[in-house]
Amino acid sequence: MATHDTKSLTRYTSLDGFKVCILVPTFNNAKFLGRLLDDLLRYRIPVIVIDDGSTDETVFILKRFPDIWFLSFSSNQGKGAALQQGFRSAVQKGYDYAISIDSDGQHYAHDLPAFLECLVANPGSLIVGARNMNQSSVPGKSSFGHRFSNFWFQVETGIRLPDTQSGYRLYPVRRLESIRFYTKRFEFEIEVIVRAAWKGIPIRSVPVSVYYPPPKERISHFRPILDFARISILNTFLVFISLLYIKPRDLLRKLFIKQKWKEVFIDELFDPGQTMARKSASVAFGIFMGIAPVWGFQLILAIFGAVLMRLNKGLVILFANISIPPMIPLIIYVSYRFGSFWMPGSPPSISLAKSLSLSMIRYNFKQYLAGSISLAIVAGALSGLICFILLKIFSKRPRVIV
Repeated sequence: MATHDTKSLTRYTSLDGFKVCILVPTFNNAKFLGRLLDDLLRYRIPVIVIDDGSTDETVFILKRFPDIWFLSFSSNQGKGAALQQGFRSAVQKGYDYAISIDSDGQHYAHDLPAFLECLVANPGSLIVGARNMNQSSVPGKSSFGHRFSNFWFQVETGIRLPDTQSGYRLYPVRRLESIRFYTKRFEFEIEVIVRAAWKGIPIRSVPVSVYYPPPKERISHFRPILDFARISILNTFLVFISLLYIKPRDLLRKLFIKQKWKEVFIDELFDPGQTMARKSASVAFGIFMGIAPVWGFQLILAIFGAVLMRLNKGLVILFANISIPPMIPLIIYVSYRFGSFWMPGSPPSISLAKSLSLSMIRYNFKQYLAGSISLAIVAGALSGLICFILLKIFSKRPRVIV
C-alpha cells in the first residue's frame, strides 16, 4: 500500500471536541469521485480517500485535490479491506470517528450535518444513514437485499434498524480497534455493525438522501451471486454465534449484575413496556419448547423463535428450562401416557418409579413423539392462559403510595 500525505490539513474543525474525518473508499468511480470530493471539502472536515486498486482515471482526479490524504492498493482488495485500512489510518492520524461515504454518486455531502448532530447527542455511537428505499428508482434487487439484511440483523442483535446496507455511516473507529474482523468485501458492512452491537456500541440511524442513476449510468461492483452467497454464509455464522454464545452471555451478564435470578424474573414478568399478551405468549412458548421432542436443541430453538416472534426472551429462556434433569423422567412419562390417546392398544408399560430415559421408549417411539408434541401444546397453552389470568389479577391491585 502506498500512502500519499499530500498536504497537512489546516482547516480541521474540532466539532466541539469530536475528532471526525471522512473516509471515501473508491474503486473505478472516477465519473462521480471529483464532484463528491468538491462537495465534501466545503464542510472543512479532513478527507481520506482509499483507492482500492482502481484502473480508471481515479489517480489523476486525486491529484487535483492537494487537501486530502489518499491511500491506494495496488490491486482490488474489496470494500471491507479498504474501510478497515481507512479505520487504521484515521486512528493513526488522531481521529475518534470516521464518516464513510460511497463514491458511486448515491450519497450527498449535504447529509453530513445529520451525522454530526446525531453524534453530539449520542457520543460513542455507530450511526447508519437510512435511505428511503420506497422510491421508484430503487432497483428490485436492492430492495430485496435491504429487507433481507434488516431481518437477519434483528435476529442476530435484537436491534431493529431501518437500513443495514447503507454505506453512508459514522464509525467510532477507536472503539472498533479491539475487534478483529474476518471479512474484506461487501459483507464487511454487515459484520461490522453486528459485532459492534455485540460489543455494546449503540447503533443509531439518521435519514439520508439517496440517488439511483438510470440503469445505463449506474456503476455497481456488487456481484449478485457471489457477494450474496458471501453475505448469506456470514449471516449463517453470525446467527449461530448469536444463539450459542451472545444471547446466553447477555442473559448471564444480566443475572450477574442483578445477582439474583428472582429479580431478573420479576423485571421480565412485570416489565410495563410489554403487553400481558406478549408475556403470556412468551411463557407458553418457553414451556412448549421445554417439552418439545428436540432434546439438545431446545434452548437454541427457543431463543431463535423468541427473536423471530419478538417475544420476551428472558421469559422464554426461563420457562424453556422446565426440561432440567430432575424433570426429564416426569416429562417423558407424561408424554408417553399422552401418546396413548392417539395410539390406543397395548403399548409396553413403563413406570414412573423407574429411572426413565429416552432409551426406554425407543421401541414405541411414535407414541412418545405424538404424546410429547401434544403435551407441549397443552402445557404451553395452559401455562400461557394461567400467566395471563394472574397478570390480569395483579394488574388490578391498587398501588400503595408511600
